[in-house]
Amino acid sequence: MIRSELIQKIADEHELNLNQAERIVNTIFEEIIDAMSSGDRVELRGFGAFSVKQRDARTGRNPRTGESVEVEEKAVPFFKTGKLLRDRLNGK
Repeated sequence: MIRSELIQKIADEHELNLNQAERIVNTIFEEIIDAMSSGDRVELRGFGAFSVKQRDARTGRNPRTGESVEVEEKAVPFFKTGKLLRDRLNGK
């Protein structure tokens, strides 16, 4: 499912016009992004939890040339599935 399909499904199921459904979806995504940018964890019960993990700086290798390169420390998004989602994916 892509963003436009999600917007369409919300609009259809809740009798909203597309602009209203798009504002709802955009607001949810923006709030998740803002919270994670601040270092907060976002938990959606049954679905999962979004958090930010720090990756330490390290020495990597360019696969084409074999040359060593320095990789900077960085923050990466992390998602842990909730029990309901895990159970549905496993047919329970």
